[in-house]
Amino acid sequence: MTHMTTDAGDLRELTVGTGAGGEQLGTDMVLNIGPQHPSTHGVLRLRLVLDGERVVAAEPIVGYMHRGAEKLFEVRDYRQIIVLANRHDWLSAFSNELGVVLAVERLMGMEVPERATWLRMALAELNRVLNHLMFLGSYPLEIGAITPVFYAFRERETIQAVMEEVSGGRIHYMFNRVGGLKEEVPAGWTGRARAAISEVRRRMPDLDRLIRRNEIFLARTVGVGVLSAADAAAFGASGPVARASGLDLDLRRDEPYLAYDQLDVPVVTRTTGDCHARFEVLLDQVYASLDLAEQCLDRVDRLTGPVNTRLPKVVKAPEGHTYAWTENPLGINGYYLVSRGEKTPWRLKLRTASYANVQALASLLPGALVPDLIAILGSMFFVVGDIDK
Repeated sequence: MTHMTTDAGDLRELTVGTGAGGEQLGTDMVLNIGPQHPSTHGVLRLRLVLDGERVVAAEPIVGYMHRGAEKLFEVRDYRQIIVLANRHDWLSAFSNELGVVLAVERLMGMEVPERATWLRMALAELNRVLNHLMFLGSYPLEIGAITPVFYAFRERETIQAVMEEVSGGRIHYMFNRVGGLKEEVPAGWTGRARAAISEVRRRMPDLDRLIRRNEIFLARTVGVGVLSAADAAAFGASGPVARASGLDLDLRRDEPYLAYDQLDVPVVTRTTGDCHARFEVLLDQVYASLDLAEQCLDRVDRLTGPVNTRLPKVVKAPEGHTYAWTENPLGINGYYLVSRGEKTPWRLKLRTASYANVQALASLLPGALVPDLIAILGSMFFVVGDIDK
């Protein structure tokens, strides 16, 4: 749809895009990107005001994929919620499940077997690697580099094989349970997981050399989409997006859950806050998470005992409230659980990483050029289901 309003023959407004509207006066163009657009991981709409090729104002408009997860949580018991919770960020399913069960276990005052704790950490770090590899392949693809995605998916497939063996799932693992894990891992699985980690670590430089110092990639990303540390903090950004701007925050080190306090967690940061810094943080985090996963597997091999706790037929959390937050691959993910002693939560509020991170686009995009929009959008590493929860 394109329409123009004229005043005595002068051009007053030009609005372009599907479903566009607005009262912007002057010669600025109002451009709607979305709500369907190939540059975004899902359905996001951006309403941009342009002065020529430069963005004057930007408004991210969300909600096109909204599924009402928080209301659905309230009518499902604590076992069924896990199924829903692992889907809002479909690239971080294991970590999503983990946050829910940690909240319920905390409210119930439940001790989880040590072997289950270390297995959870190993699987969470492998899930982090899978998440990051997806973006390390898709982000260069969005700005024209076709080759990296093949390398990224080769490594993903290696890790996916061990995740699928242990849980039966490739994306939605459904392996966490209140009180531990679904079942014991197959015999010899830790050895195969360790071999997969070694293989990915050995081959990661192929992807690294291909893209990190690529001249065209550097030209498209260095100095583009700079997010300051102050803005990142003001918008509540977290994860790789915030750490690339110099916010040295990682819950695994700063507010340890599970047994992360027994590990030395390396926190990857940069200070420039541009698209390239965000990409580099993601890339270096893969190496760090592979090391952490290997350390966790070493501990698992030294532990014996159960991986879950026997539960009553109906799980009821006692009356009260708690907040469990975890360092998900894309940032801080939190569940605020309010219980009235029933088998379903009275309220389960979901705080997602992508929702906070995408808000920063309103201050990040003004001043940018239209050709840089895709580079900036892709570098925010969001999953739209995590926004439209």
